Amino acid sequence: MDLDEVADELYEVPPEEFTALRKQRQDDARAEGDRALARAVGGLPKPSTAAWVCNLLVREHRDEIASLVELGGLLREAQENLAGDQLRALNRQRSQLLAALVRQAAALARERDHRVSSSVEAQVEDTLRAALADREAGEALLTGRLTSPMSYSGLGTTGARPVLRLVPPPQPERTAPATRRGTGAAERRRRREEEARRVAEEEARRVAEEERQRRLEDARRAAEEATAVAAETRASAEEERHRVDDLDARRADLQARVGELADELARAEHEAAEVAEELQRAERHRRTAERRAGEAVAARDRAVAALRALEEG
Repeated sequence: MDLDEVADELYEVPPEEFTALRKQRQDDARAEGDRALARAVGGLPKPSTAAWVCNLLVREHRDEIASLVELGGLLREAQENLAGDQLRALNRQRSQLLAALVRQAAALARERDHRVSSSVEAQVEDTLRAALADREAGEALLTGRLTSPMSYSGLGTTGARPVLRLVPPPQPERTAPATRRGTGAAERRRRREEEARRVAEEEARRVAEEERQRRLEDARRAAEEATAVAAETRASAEEERHRVDDLDARRADLQARVGELADELARAEHEAAEVAEELQRAERHRRTAERRAGEAVAARDRAVAALRALEEG
């Protein structure tokens, strides 16, 4: 284990995992008896979210970022001699390229379950602009070890430089040949301008195509997910339809049964009314019979009394 390997590993993981992994690598270095490495690892600063996104973009699309940095050198040479319309066209192409790279960076972060806010996107774009405008900033970006975003004010680049100086030595700046009067200097200037525009256009087209393919893949995946959800919801709806049909049939059966019971209840109520009338008549007959029986008993008692009186007389 050396410092390069540890730094590459640390600046690849999301910021929330950085501190724990750094502590683990410190412990690993101490366990190996390398106290100097442990101290160096402990001194590696945690990157901001925007810096991590930039580092992620460099790791996943290093060739594109290297082309961006190279394009920056061409643009710096060319724009000194461009006319206003040409410069505006070049600036539009540059803005399109930067916007496409920022979208790629945000997509990479989303793939790792990180939602990139608009402020972080702005910081990523500022860092890419700084890499275009300043050779040293471009070299810093290519290390993939930024700890904070960079910005370019026209007077120089501000922001953190990468930790360690573990990248290959910077390539010498492109220098234009000594300017000579006459058609030779004008021809070289024209070629530089055309080369800068060609590179910018090709890079913008390539990044736009990658972005289109990414969006196409996202749309295809979304369509597949939507199709699966639609099939699932259709099956669920079919189940609910069958359930509704079953409940409707049961409701009809119960309503028919209620009708039958209502008819039976009406018949029972009619019979009960008739029985009640018969009961009233029977009660009247009973009372009449009891009265007559009482009168007959009284007449019997009188007759028996009269008989006894005659027998005794």
